[in-house]
Amino acid sequence: MNNTRSSPLTVLHQSSECRARCGILQTLHGTIKTPVFMPVGTQATVKAVTPENLEELGAQIILGNTYHLFIRPGHALIREFGGLHSFMNWNRPLLTDSGGFQIFSLKDLATISEEGAGFRSHLDGAKLFLSPEDAVHVQEALGSDIMMVLDTCIPWPSDREETERATALTGRWAARSRQSQSDTGQLLFGIVQGGMFPDLRQKAAEELIDIGFDGYALGGLSVGEPKELMYDMTESTVIHLPDDHPVYLMGVGTPEDLVEGVFRGVDMFDCVMPTRNARNGMLFTSQGRLVIKNSCYRDDRKPLDEHCSCYTCRNYSRAYLRHLFMCREILAYQLNSIHNLHYYCSLMAEMRHAIEQDNFTTFRKNFYSRRGEE
Repeated sequence: MNNTRSSPLTVLHQSSECRARCGILQTLHGTIKTPVFMPVGTQATVKAVTPENLEELGAQIILGNTYHLFIRPGHALIREFGGLHSFMNWNRPLLTDSGGFQIFSLKDLATISEEGAGFRSHLDGAKLFLSPEDAVHVQEALGSDIMMVLDTCIPWPSDREETERATALTGRWAARSRQSQSDTGQLLFGIVQGGMFPDLRQKAAEELIDIGFDGYALGGLSVGEPKELMYDMTESTVIHLPDDHPVYLMGVGTPEDLVEGVFRGVDMFDCVMPTRNARNGMLFTSQGRLVIKNSCYRDDRKPLDEHCSCYTCRNYSRAYLRHLFMCREILAYQLNSIHNLHYYCSLMAEMRHAIEQDNFTTFRKNFYSRRGEE
């Protein structure tokens, strides 16, 4: 069967030099300019920042996690509050991951079968189960704009036999997920697995296209493999996906990863890196990374980045931010997170502008030259 669905993405500009493109993604809670980075709000909050902070720094869409919200506080309770948007006071689009990666990361507590994933709660050890249908129904209760199918994540390295078996199971689960979807207007994305085998990824992509999804995600990357291999797998997979549907590279990554992903035709990204690194005192700037605890910033009056317009850079010096961090003040985590998230969102805006001007390869070269990485 071929259930190709009309795409929620309108491509507005396509680079003449590479696969980079920009467009508009339509969701129930508004439109999203792509390419886009999605801050991670695993447990119905992006750590250390408020929804108002997120709006000011330019976040268009954030991500929540089905596994964590299923365990606590529970999707039934969130539904009683009118869904995740109302529960967390976020009125812009939301994407929910299916929980497959979290179950994979807790593999000692999980059992994967044809029926789904049985696992124990990391909180109290309670026995729980998620089928592909359950994962969709939980996300429907959460009310996210974009839902993800339940998939089986593949560790790196994995041999071909193991990869083929897990990829086939993801495909069967994807078909069940699609069949169980209700007519709510929420988007459902399929996830391409296949490990580090291009032919398996091509086959998986073709099977998902035959089922028909609103968008397609690349899973099983950034799991420990070398960077160049990740870029190769991204490139060799994207070419087999529909040109008019959104492409989402899951769990990626560094600023360099975002630039390389957009260069290869990716529209959507998410990663905990900007907030996690902020809490550890590592800041992203237009000139590269800055570790705020370093003693050279003890009396530094400059902002983190003189080219940055975020709230943190407009109001605070490196010396003050170092002082907060060394004292482990909570404000350090908030100000650092605001800056890093603003950097990521601004980087995506710069890339969209470069694509509109059809000079993305020049932008890419300048991006690396500013870091002395030519």
